Amino acid sequence: MKNLFYTLLTLVCVSVAVPSSAQETATESATEQESQVLMLSLEDALRIALSENPTVKIADKTIEAKKYAKRGTYAALWPDISASATYQRYIKKQRLHFSGQTIEVGTANNYSGGLQAALPVVNAQLWKSLKLSAMDVELAVEQARGSRVDMVEQVSKAFYQVLLAKDSYNVYKRVYDNAVENHKIVEQKYKVGNVSEYDFITSQVSVANAEPNVFNAQNSIVVALWQLKALLGLDLEQDIDCKGSLADFEAVMQADIDMNMDLDNNTTMRQLDIQERMLEKSVEMVKATNIPTLALSVNYNITAMAEDFKFGQYQWNPYSVAVLSLNIPIFSGGKRRAELAQAKINLSNIQLQRENTERQLHTAMMQYSTTMQTNLKQYNASSQTIDSAKRGYEIAVKRYEVGGGTLVDIDNSQLAYTQAELSRSTAIYNYLINQVSLEKIKGTLSQEN
Repeated sequence: MKNLFYTLLTLVCVSVAVPSSAQETATESATEQESQVLMLSLEDALRIALSENPTVKIADKTIEAKKYAKRGTYAALWPDISASATYQRYIKKQRLHFSGQTIEVGTANNYSGGLQAALPVVNAQLWKSLKLSAMDVELAVEQARGSRVDMVEQVSKAFYQVLLAKDSYNVYKRVYDNAVENHKIVEQKYKVGNVSEYDFITSQVSVANAEPNVFNAQNSIVVALWQLKALLGLDLEQDIDCKGSLADFEAVMQADIDMNMDLDNNTTMRQLDIQERMLEKSVEMVKATNIPTLALSVNYNITAMAEDFKFGQYQWNPYSVAVLSLNIPIFSGGKRRAELAQAKINLSNIQLQRENTERQLHTAMMQYSTTMQTNLKQYNASSQTIDSAKRGYEIAVKRYEVGGGTLVDIDNSQLAYTQAELSRSTAIYNYLINQVSLEKIKGTLSQEN
């Protein structure tokens, strides 16, 4: 009997220990899974995008390529030095005939070698092209900056899109949970005959109608995270999540929106300014083709001629020459005049394009600023409504529980509460999106890596 007691006690301890161990294992597995999720703040997302996104990398490589092109252009100012060597073997020599006699001319083996050096002394077109190459590098740098600004804008908007999807999911999940709880209340009342079958069916339908919104909201989160991962250059299989919610950015929303229309830092305008200066330099470069050029070249050569291959007995004959050449352009069939006219037209076009772009950017800035003011008003209105809508919903539920209200009252108050919450989240999201677009135009978006 004593052995039986100890056996039963052991079985009880094992049965208690096994679920506890299984629960600990499940908890550890969940913790491990959560630890594998990469949690990102907005700053983290921007830092990863600016270091991993292929578009940014291509822009940086373009700057490097332009710098090498600039070095190649500046190399034209230095002497161009080269060496050459030739060997000629006469298979059949030339013959001269004099008064019935035939004489062979030349030797079987001919050797020549030398050094050549050339240096431009006066070349106005070359000097203009050097300045043009420097501007080309400047343009590449600004284009790279523009790529980074675009990336910051896209990542910021994608991050806010994830937060909006998460906020929407939380709202629809709460609506679904409320519908389930209300259905339980109705079901209990229905079982004891306090409510009609109509109310019971209506509550079931409310639960069924709330469920698809939860699924759609979940799918929106997944899609938004995929888009963010693609922008960040991360593996699409990598699990990531965004920290915080849109409510964390409420402090960013200001009643007084900066209406400054300064475009000095706008990357599009900067690129157009550089392109305009490049075209001005191109006009000067075309005009420089009418200026004479002066070049200096020096050649040093050595030759040897022999019938055999006894190199030690060869007689090498050196000679050198220096040449100063002047080239005066006189007539080219109207080519230079046509090139100059084309360069002036291109300059005029870029000036018109710059004026039109500036006007469009100012219009966009005013539009974004006005929309942000509207978003701020929507936020304030919805924020004031949420507390009242929530209180109204709670009252409707309590009234129904005590028999003083209907399911229609609950549904209407639930709808008003849901719309107020979604309206507030949407207002914050739209404000942030328009703010990012406005800062992009102003050129004040941070591109710190």
